[in-house]
Amino acid sequence: LLKWIWGGFAVGNPTLQRFYVFHFCLPFALAGMAGIHLYLLHETGSNNPLGLKSGSEMVPFHPLYTSKDIVGVTLFLGSLLGITCFYPTLLSDPANFLPANPLVTPTH
Repeated sequence: LLKWIWGGFAVGNPTLQRFYVFHFCLPFALAGMAGIHLYLLHETGSNNPLGLKSGSEMVPFHPLYTSKDIVGVTLFLGSLLGITCFYPTLLSDPANFLPANPLVTPTH
């Protein structure tokens, strides 16, 4: 099995190609499985272990959770934009604030 995965007795170019293809295709497979999962949830509905007595107790997804998601994303992006605009050096490297010495150059 190891020889089949590696493409030989040692790690080499075939191994890197196989893992690169796996690394590239895995997100698409996961997105497809998530799409199928959401489709099946939409068609059959989810199951509550306690059970629902009637359909009136169910909360529709679109108006409630969509608006909550929009508010959450807006707050997150607004705070990120605020940090970026008003405190641009907050997350930068401390070495950026050291004065440069023009007489000393890095070793090559």
